[in-house]
Amino acid sequence: MDIKDLKLLIKMVTETDITEFEMDNSEEKIVIKRGQQPEYIQMGAPMVQSYAAPQYAPAPAPAAPAASAPAAAAPAEPAAETGDTLNSPIVGTFYRAPAPDAAPYVEIGQVVEKGQVLCIVEAMKLMNEIEAECKCKIVKICKENAQAVEFGDPLFVIQKL
Repeated sequence: MDIKDLKLLIKMVTETDITEFEMDNSEEKIVIKRGQQPEYIQMGAPMVQSYAAPQYAPAPAPAAPAASAPAAAAPAEPAAETGDTLNSPIVGTFYRAPAPDAAPYVEIGQVVEKGQVLCIVEAMKLMNEIEAECKCKIVKICKENAQAVEFGDPLFVIQKL
């Protein structure tokens, strides 16, 4: 089919209500479509590596013991840790060390400086280092290594210095 015939065919299709024309023979195939086809766009959530500052919140108050339980039957509880909690800024997996065979970033009783890495929270294969927002002492480590954490879950109990 030459260009003159093709132009004539396009003109005929545009002057009618036809929205799609298809012609197929042994040598060539011609498809003419008019109008806008709905365009479907599928998008995933953007991947953002967050180094947001950790959230600090007061540690929850210990629950009062039940009055009906006898005092002798109740197990001895360790002294409650006092201080602020360092909460997870993202959902992911908590890691205490940079590698499985490496030493943990921090230990209980350790004093850390502002900006020092405390742990890693992995989210969608991105390793997010959680840093200390201020100089503080680690009172308690609330999560086990490789444990899943939610947004706002306590990671550490700290005592600001």
